[in-house]
Amino acid sequence: PFTDVVLIDSKLGGVIAMFGSIAVLFFLPWLDTSKVRSARYRPLFKQFFWIFAAVCVGLGWLGSKPPEGIYPTLSLIGTIWYFAHFLIILPVLGWVEKTKPVPPSIADAVLAEKH
Repeated sequence: PFTDVVLIDSKLGGVIAMFGSIAVLFFLPWLDTSKVRSARYRPLFKQFFWIFAAVCVGLGWLGSKPPEGIYPTLSLIGTIWYFAHFLIILPVLGWVEKTKPVPPSIADAVLAEKH
């Protein structure tokens, strides 16, 4: 999230992006439109989650680099993906993703693995 401050030219825009990247996390329960909450039964969500994790690690690394050369461009791409993940990908995935069948009880799924 703090990469946004260095990335955006105007100071106010960078601060808004930084606080926006944290504020979007508070709206996460309403942005995820899927009926199934567990990633275990959501194959597309799993893939997008790992892409998102890589983007977050990449943004952390890019935040430690000077804002010159290709680093600002990569930071911009990562920042766009960060916001797109929450504001576009998560809501759309809930509508289009075909989930795996969910067991009637969590206990059934846990006990089935032990045998």
